[in-house]
Amino acid sequence: MAENKPKSILITGCSSGIGYTAAHMLHKRGWQVFASARDAAAVERLKQEGLNAVQLDLNETDSIRMALDWVLKQTGGTLDALFNNGAFAIPAALEDLSRVALAYQIDTGLLGWHELTMAVLPVMRAQGHGRIVNTGSVMGLSAMRFRGAYCTTKHALEGWSDVLRLELAGTGIYVSLLEAGPIKTAFRGNSFQQFKQWIDIENSPHKERYLAMQNRLQSDKPIPFTLPPEAVVAKLIHAIESPRPKARYYITALTWLMAGAKRLLPTFLMDKFILWLATRESKRYQNS
Repeated sequence: MAENKPKSILITGCSSGIGYTAAHMLHKRGWQVFASARDAAAVERLKQEGLNAVQLDLNETDSIRMALDWVLKQTGGTLDALFNNGAFAIPAALEDLSRVALAYQIDTGLLGWHELTMAVLPVMRAQGHGRIVNTGSVMGLSAMRFRGAYCTTKHALEGWSDVLRLELAGTGIYVSLLEAGPIKTAFRGNSFQQFKQWIDIENSPHKERYLAMQNRLQSDKPIPFTLPPEAVVAKLIHAIESPRPKARYYITALTWLMAGAKRLLPTFLMDKFILWLATRESKRYQNS
């Protein structure tokens, strides 16, 4: 690779939040950034802001293939890094989730990432190097009620990333997880839209809790331990630029707290701790 050729990265989920911030920060840093989003209007906005942008729907195989083909044409067939980031959450009790709803969550937040990554791997193997960075979550480290679909996806992502890292050992391709806690993004608002789409509140045994949860999802109150998306991008930069990237990057005090508690506490105490945190958090929004 020519020394003056900028390193390239494909980022998913760039319409807002972490992906949007990462695309702009890495562009300013000199990376050849390819920012992708599902929504065509978001792609057009990214282009107007000076980024190379492409429409990519993680639920559609053809969309994944066409987007990657376009990126590789721009780079001459190489790609230095992939940042799997595009995702959402359906906040609800597991017993209120249909099979279709749970499958939709997993399809977008795990299977789409898998398909895109497997399409990128031959490119990275051919060039002898690469970085694959996945946005994980504190909910991939511990369980939280009414986050079942998201926890399931992120717990699966933990195992998927670990296996991929082991399988790629010695190839020059590194896999990292960004274990994010609460980050200031549009995630809460997007989650509320998913909740309204999939959940029948009136016929749920959790109706009262859902009413309180709606207050939280629509509230502007800051969540404790929240950091801006730049905190995640700082770890992303290390993961894609350091000669010795880490397997995991814990981001926010909550992530460190939950990871430590899970290692130290027996299950019954961990459950009590999580339920205490959940009750404490819900009380903040009861009168919102």
